[in-house]
Amino acid sequence: MTKEEIKRLVDEVKTDVIAWRRHLHAHPELSFQEEKTAQFVYETLQSFGHLELSRPTKTSVMARLIGQQPGRVVAIRADMDALPIQEENTFEFASKNPGVMHACGHDGHTAMLLGTAKIFSQLRDDIRGEIRFLFQHAEELFPGGAEEMVQAGVMDGVDVVIGTHLWSPLERGKIGIVYGPMMAAPDRFFIRIIGKGGHGAMPHQTIDAIAIGAQVVTNLQHIVSRYVDPLEPLVLSVTQFVAGTAHNVLPGEVEIQGTVRTFDETLRRTVPQWMERIVKGITEAHGASYEFRFDYGYRPVINYDEGDPRHGGNGVRAVRRRGSGPLETEHGRRRFLRLFAKSARQLFLRRRGQCRKRHRLPAPPPALYD
Repeated sequence: MTKEEIKRLVDEVKTDVIAWRRHLHAHPELSFQEEKTAQFVYETLQSFGHLELSRPTKTSVMARLIGQQPGRVVAIRADMDALPIQEENTFEFASKNPGVMHACGHDGHTAMLLGTAKIFSQLRDDIRGEIRFLFQHAEELFPGGAEEMVQAGVMDGVDVVIGTHLWSPLERGKIGIVYGPMMAAPDRFFIRIIGKGGHGAMPHQTIDAIAIGAQVVTNLQHIVSRYVDPLEPLVLSVTQFVAGTAHNVLPGEVEIQGTVRTFDETLRRTVPQWMERIVKGITEAHGASYEFRFDYGYRPVINYDEGDPRHGGNGVRAVRRRGSGPLETEHGRRRFLRLFAKSARQLFLRRRGQCRKRHRLPAPPPALYD
């Protein structure tokens, strides 16, 4: 297996990857509904030969390429689901499913992994160990399809798991790398303040859930600014405050929701304790009651790669020679390898698709990134 041979195979598969991506873009399916997508992926993989195929769950696919020599087990993962967005593009491969669109690049991820599987299947005699190609369903939902796949055993024996995401802010041809923490754990919270409703003209006869909720929102921000070391990354955002239906009636309840992003596991487990203490103190002070729920999402993405120059290997150095750029550590653009990487080292990269304009995903029209 020479660099020239690999380059030739890459050049040969480009047309296929574009065709697969366009087919997937035209036929998007929502999370846990990717039946036709999974079937398309399965049949395409079947045509390559040398791959052991399985369906770990109803709408996911795994392909195993077992080399001729012993070695590590490397998993490469892509997501397949689309978003509930109405596509406004008019090109021939625009979404044919009303209200559903591949607006976050998962059609591209799936097509790229199919192309990768095709190339490696042609290099089987040179493979040491095993490569697993994981086509994940339901990445967009919380907690998503990764947990189901892990429970089905797709990560058993895996040493390293690799993933990537199209990222338009990068320059064309560049790969974005973060060593160590890359994406934070995306947890969410729900608070219900239970007061006593009444007429807006007689607030003294009520327990004002809105006023209490406003104090809760304000005091939750003290966690970031006063409870935590300024050098410790933490985001706590209240994103929903729902109350009332009439202009002259004080509601009996308020619902507050939001998200918390952390990298440190100890801090992650401590923040909800602080939050509930604040909610409890404020509501009790005003004679109200409360409900509090904190839902843990995926673990943070912490990149570790033996190819990192600090670890003495050459994998990432090879990427750097071809052109790469640093990425800012992000407070959780959710989901990707967190569950897959519980039992294996991980490397998550970003690369730019060939977009006419740079924009962040989910992508507004036009989604042109062959």
